[in-house]
Amino acid sequence: MTDIWAGLDELSGSLADLYRDLHQHPELSLQEYRTARLVADALRPLGFEVTEQVGGTGVVGLLRNGDGPVVMLRADFDALPVLEETGLPYASSTRAAGPDGGTVPVMHACGHDMHAACLVGAATLLSRAPDTWSGTLLVVFQPAEELARGARDMVADGLFTRFPAPSIVLGQHVGPLPAGVIGHASGPVMAASDTAKVVLYGRGGHGSRPEAAIDPVLMAANVVTRLQGIVAREVPPAETAVVTVGRLQAGTKENVIPGTAELGINVRSYTPAVRALVRAAIERIVNAEATASAAPRPPDITWASGAPVLVSDPAATEATVAAFNGHFGAGRLMPMPLITASEDVGVFGEAAGAPTVFWFWGGLDTETVLGALAEGRIDSLPSNHSGAFAPVIEPTLSTGVQALTLAARTWLGAGR
Repeated sequence: MTDIWAGLDELSGSLADLYRDLHQHPELSLQEYRTARLVADALRPLGFEVTEQVGGTGVVGLLRNGDGPVVMLRADFDALPVLEETGLPYASSTRAAGPDGGTVPVMHACGHDMHAACLVGAATLLSRAPDTWSGTLLVVFQPAEELARGARDMVADGLFTRFPAPSIVLGQHVGPLPAGVIGHASGPVMAASDTAKVVLYGRGGHGSRPEAAIDPVLMAANVVTRLQGIVAREVPPAETAVVTVGRLQAGTKENVIPGTAELGINVRSYTPAVRALVRAAIERIVNAEATASAAPRPPDITWASGAPVLVSDPAATEATVAAFNGHFGAGRLMPMPLITASEDVGVFGEAAGAPTVFWFWGGLDTETVLGALAEGRIDSLPSNHSGAFAPVIEPTLSTGVQALTLAARTWLGAGR
């Protein structure tokens, strides 16, 4: 039987080149045209049936290898409007049109370039060793994860009707752990994310005559303050939630009371009950403040579709982590706490009616991490969404490729 790891060292060089290319040429969510072309071109010579433009810029690869289960491997590949500060020779200098029409810097500050390169690597190893497994391999390169909509867009575009529905969904995320370390958790691992856009209506006027106006800025300030009481006083202490007002916009001039104020509110939660409680509390507070301020009309509250709670199926996670333990050894595995960031990969498992297994792996230089821990400055380490975050290429790349390959082999049928 073929050694599935044969040629990994040689493959790592070309994957590193792909990673550096993706890192140097990042593309914002819904604009990932070049990235999609690169990964599609990498899959075709491997024998995959490749379909582009699924759910926008998504790429789907299908490799059939006899009877057996359908196993899905997923990677996201969009970048962020972040200015790169790494100083790397392959750092991004890309600028692009942002969602508001202005020009913004673009960077792979969340490691999605590493995700895509690792999935190409796993697809390559599995395609080269067809006698080691049987079934159907479904590889999905997802756009717009940073908008928490790419997975829904692909499902809405017929991902599981145009292609075989998987019996399991597997994914991973690089983060600020020591490179080569696998982080795992079972059950809820990442929070649900909901976003609300709120428009408060006042009555504009001259700043010198506030009695003739209804000030939406004061209204918005009171809402922001009052919202902080939801987690402190309404969510049970044993539960977890986060309420963030990330945007407050009002007015154009210091001596003009504007007619409206806008808030952008983000919520993180882990259970349907807390999610519903927090959303209802936000609406109650916003409406009550508008009433208390004698607003001329009720506020507009618009909820955007967010990411669901990411649940790593306990039984499937146990089997996958056991495979990791057998290959990497217990010394390279570590349990993870609950993470209040969010991921939309769970949408795929929900839509397919299949379990999801999701894990993390490290991308920071090990000595740097250990030094920061020893000196009590762990918060100084660059993390996802930071302009200073860029995984070291090795052993990050090889570890990510091996983890995806091992996970796929755990769930595909036995080889010939």
